[in-house]
Amino acid sequence: MKSNIPKDKYYHLFTGSSVLVLALVNALDKEEIIPVVKDQSESARLAGFGITTPLLQDVYLHEDEIEKGKKVVKQLF
Repeated sequence: MKSNIPKDKYYHLFTGSSVLVLALVNALDKEEIIPVVKDQSESARLAGFGITTPLLQDVYLHEDEIEKGKKVVKQLF
C-alpha cells in the first residue's frame, strides 16, 4: 500500500572541515535550525573502507529551513 504522506526533503547547504561545520551548526542552533551532518569519512571508517575525503563534512537542512540556513552561512562566512 502506498503512503500519500510526502517524504521529507533535505537539501545540501555546506561542505567543509569539521571545525567550520561545528561553527555553522552552533550558528544554526542559535536560529533554532536543526541540521543533518553527514561525515563520509566516519561512515567509511565504520564500514571498513578507506577514507577518501578526510575531515570533510556535509550539512543538510530540511526544505522548510534551507533559505534561513543560507542566510546564516552568508553571515558566518
